[in-house]
Amino acid sequence: MRLRSLPLLLAALMVSSACATPGARPAAAPGAPPARPFGTVQEQAQRQQAWLRERLEVALPRLMRQHGIELWVVPMREYNEDPVFKALVSATTYAARRRTIYVFHDRGELGVSRIALGGNAQGGLYELRRPTQQVAGGGRAVEPWGPDQWQMLKQLLEERQPRTIAINVSRVFAFADGLTHGEYEGMVEALGPTWASRFKPSGGLPVDLLAWRSEDEARFFAEENRLAWDIIQTAFSNEVITPGTTHVRDVEWWMVQRLTDLGLATWFHPSVSVQRQGAGDAQLGENPVIQRGDVLHCDFGITALRLNTDTQHMGYVLREGETEVPEGLKGALARSNRLQDIVVEELRPGRTGNEVLAASLARMRQEGIEGTVYSHPVGLHGHGAGAMVGLWDRQEGVPGNGDHRILPGMWYSIELQATSPVAEWGGQRVRSAQEEDVILGADGQVRWAWKRQTAFHVVR
Repeated sequence: MRLRSLPLLLAALMVSSACATPGARPAAAPGAPPARPFGTVQEQAQRQQAWLRERLEVALPRLMRQHGIELWVVPMREYNEDPVFKALVSATTYAARRRTIYVFHDRGELGVSRIALGGNAQGGLYELRRPTQQVAGGGRAVEPWGPDQWQMLKQLLEERQPRTIAINVSRVFAFADGLTHGEYEGMVEALGPTWASRFKPSGGLPVDLLAWRSEDEARFFAEENRLAWDIIQTAFSNEVITPGTTHVRDVEWWMVQRLTDLGLATWFHPSVSVQRQGAGDAQLGENPVIQRGDVLHCDFGITALRLNTDTQHMGYVLREGETEVPEGLKGALARSNRLQDIVVEELRPGRTGNEVLAASLARMRQEGIEGTVYSHPVGLHGHGAGAMVGLWDRQEGVPGNGDHRILPGMWYSIELQATSPVAEWGGQRVRSAQEEDVILGADGQVRWAWKRQTAFHVVR
């Protein structure tokens, strides 16, 4: 069985086994999202292919010129793919075939040529080059293998005569450091010192290519975030939680199961935690039973069509006799909402992540909010490529990763927390940690991918 066919087969088996009778669909639980929220796997792949075409035809030439890249070489071996691989291949390609070498050459008015030495043409988006093997009766094209591929690359360089050759090596960005040491040594040995002397780091090119998003990807991202909201709302309800009985781990596994039932995945295991009046972490333990009066928190992400969401929401379990969330807790959530407003207002294309962080924290302190900001790009990776806006334990800024500049059109997870004393809890401090995804439009305007939480999810 060919590797690329296996996920499609598994998806088909999942659907067929879920149907008790031909043509029947599995019954959805109350409040559940639709059984196929994003269409069939074939429809998803077709949509992804359109995104790939636009990324390669529109974004890549623009970014290569912006970063001063004449020719870019991206070699990788099967199961040891470069991080930028996700931005370069079709939905039906899951790994680099044997070795794949992608070459991108900016020919000025002739455009950027895209050449694959190994692998496949990705639905006709690459010029596929293969060596010819002489057999009885003539020659036949074969898959390149081993040292032959480096010789094919050398021939291509001699044909194109680039002044510089960009390679993915970086001590700052993981997304720009995908060239392995073994591949580098093999390439240098095969190409020789003349060509190797023309190597230069690709810099921010792979970072920005991964961060670049199309308008239709943004439309899909809104759908994906809406689904994340739906799952969290159900998780933080009496449909899933029975106060005094349900453990936090039960809720986490319910969220994973819901994704699995939908044929989707997550890029990290969800977390659910509680804050309780008069109790600290030591008293609560690692897997407490959810009780009335608890403040709930979750961190949850969805992976679909290779795109990732990242969401943190707050919930509250009503005490006996309560009909709504205490005012002190509402105020805590309002303060983290205000901090969201500040970060969103400061998040502008052209600024560095460290500039956004410094401006946001200055305004936060001026308004008397006690909090931290640790927002990040999101997209083809959950902790995505692009300018980092703080780390929870690096509020002075993040050298290197925080010095990159923000692009129009990219996405961010506005991740932060505000800590507030709550009068109803005797002044005990409550941490309101929120995370919501936003889209920076091509015009630089920021909008919530779906919406943001301004009221607690309530368990009655």
